[in-house]
Amino acid sequence: MRERKQPNGCRKMLRRTFLFLIGLALAKVLTEFFPIAQNRSKFINFVGQLWEKAIALWEKSQQDVTQQPIPQAIATSAPLPSSTPTPKPTSTPKPTPTPNLKGKPVKVTKKTVAGVSFYQTTIDLSDPEIFLTIGLANNATYANTQTATAGDEPFAKLVARQKAAVVANGTFFSKNEKKVVMGNMVAGGKFLKYSRWENYGTTLGIKAGNQLEMITARSQGKPNWDQHWFSLTCGPRLIRDGKIWLSPLSEGFSDPNVLNKGYRTAIGFPANRKQLFLISFLASLTLQQEAEIMKSIGCVEAMNLDGGASEALAHNGKILLPAGRNLTNVIVVYDTNYPAPSALKTSWRRFQDGERPYIPG
Repeated sequence: MRERKQPNGCRKMLRRTFLFLIGLALAKVLTEFFPIAQNRSKFINFVGQLWEKAIALWEKSQQDVTQQPIPQAIATSAPLPSSTPTPKPTSTPKPTPTPNLKGKPVKVTKKTVAGVSFYQTTIDLSDPEIFLTIGLANNATYANTQTATAGDEPFAKLVARQKAAVVANGTFFSKNEKKVVMGNMVAGGKFLKYSRWENYGTTLGIKAGNQLEMITARSQGKPNWDQHWFSLTCGPRLIRDGKIWLSPLSEGFSDPNVLNKGYRTAIGFPANRKQLFLISFLASLTLQQEAEIMKSIGCVEAMNLDGGASEALAHNGKILLPAGRNLTNVIVVYDTNYPAPSALKTSWRRFQDGERPYIPG
């Protein structure tokens, strides 16, 4: 038996009647509400607030959309994943900068202190290209003694053969035909002259690691020459422990040419013990004047070298002070522009590794 259909016309009539009544009620309310000015103002404010809130919600929704992260595949145009995983790229490490080991040229400057002019050669022992050695006359391998001698040689020839940044006069030598060199000498980690009985003057020594020392034998004991890479004995001593120290007679000096006023050369070092100051004076001085100037330029240790007619200095192959006579030995300084011979560099490395001068006899 079929169900009876509900009439749809009645339902539509009821909905329309309800909506009509609601509309009449709303119209009545509005006709009573809007004629009052205060009510109209409140309604307009209320609608404005609703509008502002609607705008704020819409702007917030737009910000949320723009702040969403872009999918990786779209942002980077990455290829679709394959069966074999692609390794992650690794950043290439930046290379460590190589320190500049190139040295600087040896400086030779002309100065004046207390009215006395001089050339100051500053030898920076921390410079990797600085090497100090001793050159002998006529390219000898051993300094002049009473039993064997190579004689002397003009300073200009010594300069030309050494091909060094600085060449200067060294220690004393006798005036006889043997031209005997005074004091023990070490250069390139080898003895150029040695006597176990040596007990004279003051010794400047450079030990492993460029450690500097200055020792006056008769007051401090003999130096350990076999621990020196470079060693030169001369004198008298001028400064000791930062104070002027003059006792030439006790060191064994009696020659009037040394004790009296004359043209002089000196060598010393400051408190940091990283430089050597080689001073070639351009005026005749007493030992006291020489010591005072060496102290004024910052030396805490200093000693006199050969002088008078032996005083000589060359820089970069140019002779600044010509010697007044032939010489038997010279101080030689190499730098970055005038590099040391490879044999000298090799012997320096061996010395740092523990090799020491062989003591003759």
